[in-house]
Formats: sequence, C-alpha cells, structure tokens
Amino acid sequence: MGDLTIRPSRGLRGELTPPGDKSLSHRAVMLSGIAEGTTAISGFLTGEDTMHTARAMRALGVAIEDSGGGNLTVRGRGLRGLTEPADVLDMGNSGTGMRLLAGLLAGQDFFSVLTGDQYLRKRPMARIAEPLRSMGAGINGRAGGKLAPLAINGAGAGCRAIAYASPVASAQIKSAILLCGLFADGVTTVTEPHKSRDHTERMLRFFGVEVKEQGNRISLRGGQRLSAPLSDLVIPSDISSAAFFLVAGAVVPGSDVVVRNVGVNPTRTGILDVLQRMGADIELLNAREQAGEPVADIRVRHRKLKATRIGGEDIPRLIDEIPVLAVAAAVAEGTTVISDAAELRVKESDRIATVAGELAKLGAVIRERPDGMEIAGKDRLSGSVCESHGDHRIAMSLAVAGLVAEGMTTVRDTAWIDTSFPGFERTFVQAAYGIS
Repeated sequence: MGDLTIRPSRGLRGELTPPGDKSLSHRAVMLSGIAEGTTAISGFLTGEDTMHTARAMRALGVAIEDSGGGNLTVRGRGLRGLTEPADVLDMGNSGTGMRLLAGLLAGQDFFSVLTGDQYLRKRPMARIAEPLRSMGAGINGRAGGKLAPLAINGAGAGCRAIAYASPVASAQIKSAILLCGLFADGVTTVTEPHKSRDHTERMLRFFGVEVKEQGNRISLRGGQRLSAPLSDLVIPSDISSAAFFLVAGAVVPGSDVVVRNVGVNPTRTGILDVLQRMGADIELLNAREQAGEPVADIRVRHRKLKATRIGGEDIPRLIDEIPVLAVAAAVAEGTTVISDAAELRVKESDRIATVAGELAKLGAVIRERPDGMEIAGKDRLSGSVCESHGDHRIAMSLAVAGLVAEGMTTVRDTAWIDTSFPGFERTFVQAAYGIS
C-alpha cells in the first residue's frame, strides 16, 4: 500500500498549510445536513474519513455538491428531514464519524446500520451505545453491542433527554449524546471529568442552537432548529495535522517554518503548551476567528528541547498528538513521562504499544506503562524500517522521527495517511528538503 523513505533534514523552511480540520469537517457536513437552508463549506478535509461521513449523509437524503478544493454546498433537510438509508453506512476507518453519526441516527424514527473497516470494527462502541440506549434508541452490535457493525433503531418521537456523567473526557461521547439530544423531549446534559474539545458546542451555536456551559457541564434543549449560516462555514487547518510539522520544526536543527491557518481552539492546543514547556520556540501570528473557532499562523524554530511530564488535564487536549510528542521526547534532554493516556490503547492501533515498539527500532529509549510511556531522550536516532500498523498518526510520526535519524528510515504501508492528511508526502518533502 506504499512506503515512505526519509533521510535526515537540514532544517524545515518556508510556509505550509495543512488540510482542513478533520473534527470540524465531520461536524460541518452533519450539522449542515440537518439545518434549514443551504450551507457553503470551504476548507473541508477531503480525506477518506470525512468523505465517508459525507457519503453517509448523502445516503440519508442530503444533497451535497462537491465543487473540488474542499468546497461543498449542502442543502439541509431540517431537523427531522433525514430519510432511512437503503444500505449499510460504511464509515471506513473513522471512529469520530461512526460515533457522532450514531448519536444523530439514535434520534431518528427509522432503522440504520453503521459499519467500518477491520480496524474500526475492533474499536469500542459501548461508550456511546449505552447512553444512547438510555435515550430510547435500540442499538445492537457484535460482542453484545460493544463493537460495530451497529444496528440502530432510532428513538424517534420517544427520544428522551438525559443527564449523563461521562466516566472519561471524550468529545465523541459528549457529541453523540448532544446530537441525539437535539431530538429529545427536554434538556440533555453531559458532565465530564475534564473539559474535552468543544467543536460540537461551538458549531451548534454557529447554526443558531442555544448551548449552555457551566464548567465541565454542557446542556441543550431538544427541538431547536438549526439555521444555515449567512456566511460560508470556513474550516481552518487541523492542529493535529499541523502537529507533525510543529514537532519537526522544533527538533530538526536549522528549522524555521510557518504553519498557516491553524485552528487554535483552547481545547486542542495542548500540543503547543507541552512543546513550550519543553522549551520550543513557538510564536502565534495573525490571530483571528473563523466560524466560531480561533485561528492563527504558527511559527516554530529549532531549539534543543527538555523533558517534561504529560498527564492529567493535558491529555484530552492532545490525545491525538501523543505519538508525535513521543518523537520530540525521544530527542529531548532528560526523561519524559506520559501518563493518564490509556485511551491510546483503543485508537486505530494500540498507540502506546506501536509508538514504543516502532521508536525502539530507531534506537529510542522507551518503556511502556499501562497508561502511557517513559522516554529517555538522546541526541539522535538511527534509521530503520518501521511499520505503520494501519494507523495514519503512527505513520506520520515515524516520518518525523526519520528526519532526526542517522541514515535512511523507511515507513511501510503509508497509504493510511490519506484518512486525515491527503498530500502529506508532497508537503513533507517540500518542507523538509525544499523539493517541490
């Protein structure tokens, strides 16, 4: 499925713009599909994950025109306008797409089935199925409803509002419940132990829904209609995609790079906070707002990093960036400890095991913990042949590691990168080697 070979870089230079935010793209096409009126979306991520969500919305009766370049026109069907799909909805590799769409479908008055690829069918779904059942939906699946495929009998007019205390800080759990809560009779409330990313709440407000927030408690009243925005819904670049270039710029000597148009939502900027704690030279430029989301250009220059501790409230704000932060830790001075991140074991791969195993091939001194890892930094890594494990973030993290490894590094099976960052190799080569 394609390999990527990397040689050491003499420094990242210039400017680059990562693709649109994956989390926002999923939410944009879902919410515009149940809004009244037509929504123009620009900056939509045309990766495999988000295109599966767009295809699913089409199968639910939503007209979506794709004019290329991340520009979509979505003709909303209103809050109760979705129709029963004629076939199973395939969400590919997307956990976000499956879990959020399950919340939307749980409030409908029809039957639907969600499935995905071999990796998604292994990921835990009980965390959203259980609260959605308590709202009146019938949800069945493999392993007693814990694994996809998920067969959903929507609650329809019997959809019930709930007050749910989530055992973990998870935007996917919170969002699934809130989306179902749009169809419920009464006020739905979700309380989290720590605040997770708040893209759903912000975008619901952008579509005119009143969402109340008190600390880590979010609530909305069911039955509110969504209205298509008068202006375009502009999606910024994904900070999770930018993270690979931020870390590369911080660790590769001679680097001075600007990553443009990045979403800097405070619930997502843990990567910036941790890198700055490690001593990274990071500057935010041209701060602004797009569609309710804060955006900035980020300049990063190389500076020798120092170890830090990552855990607690850090984790919900950078869970997807831990693989590439592990690369930064592997070449930092001192021992970095990552804890409270057991959620990594149920991602596209067991990211604790795959990060530890693959970075060890490159000479990193790394030890697994049940909920994280310990990484003793060294000056340089050594090139090797590594595996992606079918995980886009592992593949891209290893590519960054190859930039600071002596000799050649090959990352095998990198086609998975297209799930979140189509065109990564071209952007990576341009930034790292100045080759167009």
